[in-house]
Amino acid sequence: MITALALGLAIGAVLGLVGAGGSIIAVPALVYGVGMGTAEAIPTSLLVVGASSIAAVLPRLRGQVNIPMALAVGAAGIPAAWAGTAAGRLVDQDILMMAFAAIMVLAGIRMLGKTRETTGPCSPTDRPAWRSCLPRAIAVGLLVGFLTGLLGVGGGFLITPALTLFLGLGMAQAVGTSLLIIVINSAAGFSAHATGFAIDWPMVLAFAPPAILASLAAARLAHRLRDRHVRVTFATVIFAVATGVAATTLAGLAAA
Repeated sequence: MITALALGLAIGAVLGLVGAGGSIIAVPALVYGVGMGTAEAIPTSLLVVGASSIAAVLPRLRGQVNIPMALAVGAAGIPAAWAGTAAGRLVDQDILMMAFAAIMVLAGIRMLGKTRETTGPCSPTDRPAWRSCLPRAIAVGLLVGFLTGLLGVGGGFLITPALTLFLGLGMAQAVGTSLLIIVINSAAGFSAHATGFAIDWPMVLAFAPPAILASLAAARLAHRLRDRHVRVTFATVIFAVATGVAATTLAGLAAA
């Protein structure tokens, strides 16, 4: 339980600071930190991260969340999450964890790169040109929703750069909008996994309250920190987690 409390604080802090990364840390934390199976860890992570994202988005609701964009991307992600869940049941758990490690490395590399703020048909500074904007929003939603169902990730580490680079949102609004999309995707992914799943409430209650409190505190501190420092810290953490996940999985495969 002490491990769960500490990991919950870490997950919430990452979510609150960068609007991303909670699920990508939560699943390995539940699997390797507290000994859950992957099938149990994925829906549990979605439940905890969804609740934490609600807390993290509240301080950003005024001017930092593009609600129409979040609804468009989130709606596209709902059926994709169900498809990803069906695909995940056909894939070996070790392969899923190695996929996690690979995606974490890609996410870390992306977070270290420079993020350009662009204008485009979805830019919040202009009236969105939905005829050209909507297909882009749907494509982003389908990709992120599928990964949510397949791997139990809320998708924020993909959504934030996608909202900035492909849809033209500024960084501050991309982070807030990402959190609302994570809430939608987490709910969809959890509903897809909920059939036949018994929630381990003691574990959820050990993870969720510290994650929610940490996400609230981190969201209020985020605007005081330099964006580059937050990105480097986040990338360092997920590189370390990816290395641990890959090493543990490969060791298990070698022993088998």
